[in-house]
Amino acid sequence: MRAWQVGTPGPLESGPLEFIEKPMPVPGPGEVLVRVLTCGVCRTDLHVAEGDLPVHRQHVTPGHEIVGQVVGAGPGAERFVLGERVGIPWLRRTCGVCRHCRSGRENLCRRSQYTGWDADGGYAEYTTAPEGFAYRLPEGFDDATAAPLLCAGIIGYRALRRANVPPGGVLGLYGFGGSAHLTAQVALAQGIEVHVLTRGEQARGFALQLGCASAGDAREMPPVALDSAIIFAPAGDIVPYALAALAYGGTLACAGIHMSDIPVLDYQQHVFHEKTLTSVESNTRRDGEEFLTLAARLGLHPTTHEYPLEQADRALGYLARGDIEGAGVLRVADPA
Repeated sequence: MRAWQVGTPGPLESGPLEFIEKPMPVPGPGEVLVRVLTCGVCRTDLHVAEGDLPVHRQHVTPGHEIVGQVVGAGPGAERFVLGERVGIPWLRRTCGVCRHCRSGRENLCRRSQYTGWDADGGYAEYTTAPEGFAYRLPEGFDDATAAPLLCAGIIGYRALRRANVPPGGVLGLYGFGGSAHLTAQVALAQGIEVHVLTRGEQARGFALQLGCASAGDAREMPPVALDSAIIFAPAGDIVPYALAALAYGGTLACAGIHMSDIPVLDYQQHVFHEKTLTSVESNTRRDGEEFLTLAARLGLHPTTHEYPLEQADRALGYLARGDIEGAGVLRVADPA
């Protein structure tokens, strides 16, 4: 099969991604073999390719927003029937027995594994996944629009919950890519006033089209004090700006798996008045099920831009430069 792999992690300009031919994977016990139809292009894939995240699997195939058809099953896998459409997300496996798993916080499991980092992902024609961590997808979303729901959407949903926005409150979104544009739609549907702060002029215009109240630069103060804020951009130097923009008692959630260093904070300006700074680590399967149900009920409209599988490196380059409005998606195959 055709697939991408990370050779030597490094800047995209150095060519860390390699387009190769490799054997089809074989599903293990409890796993399904999936023919990939589409795969979203996520910033975490960029972190894996460029080495921002440590190598967990040599020559890994990235991609963890996978929509595909079940074409095979390993021993004991009975949840899906052949031909059924499934979604494969970032969270691939947890231990199921640690204190975090047993308390409903499986996203904090120290033995968790991740698609496209610990195991080969969806920048390929076929992949495998444990059937207990795959999702049935709402019928209202086609293969391209369903893909970004599986990470950008789910992580944005968890970040929104972690941000503790009060009913009818004011939310700031720092960065406006695949995850933020879905989070904004959920927040707007809930009656929340949304202000976007991002570097890209095109992204600001896109935010205003979606109904956000304002769109400005990430290093400027928003027009009103924020009850809550979420940082999607992997830039730690934004944290002081976002904290300074919070109203008393506000919450800032950092949604990325990787972020550059946060500068020294001034206690009075950034932290005092009972402000909260929190992070978001992956998600639970319950988060995913809740979000997919909500996405179908709200009729979310992910904005996507398709690229053929062989242009995955180019799509990641657009993402790195902030040139993608919405979410990039690789078109790998059409339904059989």
